[in-house]
Amino acid sequence: MTARLPHVGGFFWVAVWLFPLLGTLATVGDTARPAIVAGPALGLFCLLYTLLVWGAFDGFIPRRYLVIGYAVLATMGLSLALAYDFNWLLLLLYVSTTSAAVFGDRSKPVLAVLLIGAALTTTIAVGVLKHYSPAVYLSHAFGLVLASALVLVVRQMSRLIRELSTTRRRLAESAVAEERLRFARDLHDLLGHTLSLIVVKAEVVRRLAERDPAAAAAQAADIEEVGRRALAEIREAVTGYREAGLTAELARARSDLAAAGVEAFVRRTADSLPSAIDALLAWVVREAVTNVIRHAGASECELALYTENNVVTLTVSDNGRGSGSSFGNGLTGLAERVSAVGGTLAAGPRAGGGFQLTATVPAAARKPSEVAA
Repeated sequence: MTARLPHVGGFFWVAVWLFPLLGTLATVGDTARPAIVAGPALGLFCLLYTLLVWGAFDGFIPRRYLVIGYAVLATMGLSLALAYDFNWLLLLLYVSTTSAAVFGDRSKPVLAVLLIGAALTTTIAVGVLKHYSPAVYLSHAFGLVLASALVLVVRQMSRLIRELSTTRRRLAESAVAEERLRFARDLHDLLGHTLSLIVVKAEVVRRLAERDPAAAAAQAADIEEVGRRALAEIREAVTGYREAGLTAELARARSDLAAAGVEAFVRRTADSLPSAIDALLAWVVREAVTNVIRHAGASECELALYTENNVVTLTVSDNGRGSGSSFGNGLTGLAERVSAVGGTLAAGPRAGGGFQLTATVPAAARKPSEVAA
């Protein structure tokens, strides 16, 4: 298994919480204890805090090491808070926020809340033990609660977003599996009776072949007719599956997007399209919606169809992260289909964020041979 690499984005949270420690760093030289001890200790504390929070948010550190690291960090924070003056109470805040980061990603973060409560109690206890002013240790305690609550909320949001992404992916996969199952059922229902009939008639032909050649020939003709009819029905079924009308494809797109957690907006002003354009734009809708579901990570998708100056235009746009802006195999094949009838296909980031695919086709689609000529 390939090791997961840390994301630079996770370092943002570390930088946010480490910034107030600069004030504590300024007190190292003024402490009653030798700075040669306090300085490295604080530096090690900051380094361990950075690794734990970054590793917890991005998940590149195994959980057992996060737990061990947290225990070490808590021990260091308490020891330094007891050894030095009131400025060092701030370290207990970082112990508390680390507990929220490491243990706050569960649906019920009971352990994280208990550890935050323990850090709060410890802060007050150290303040009382060292005879600090109540205003001093209570202000530290108040900041500890606010900071820890914020980290806990962020961890819960991260968990929910991760679960939503997983659910969206599974819904998309389920929709594809259900469509395959539907097609398999259609073929089974279509071919079951026909093949049984062919087998029965073939047995009759075998029995009549020697004693009644004319009757056997009649049965063979029936088999030929049944086979031709079955072949035509299969072609119609496959054509309907692969080249469903645009109206049906738009309805299916709305359903598939909804199943994937994407809100769909369909705006159509172009009606009564020629069958060739209708089938082609149905392919465009299918490919574009598939890309939205699989790659965009969008929450909204708009499909717009309109006719202007004898040109039919279809746009599919989303508010996702802009994935798929380069032409892969699917879009390349689609562009060739559109180009074959004299149209164009464009895809790329849209203004304001997201991705947009635009297909324009002449209202009277030409045959590929006419385009080549």
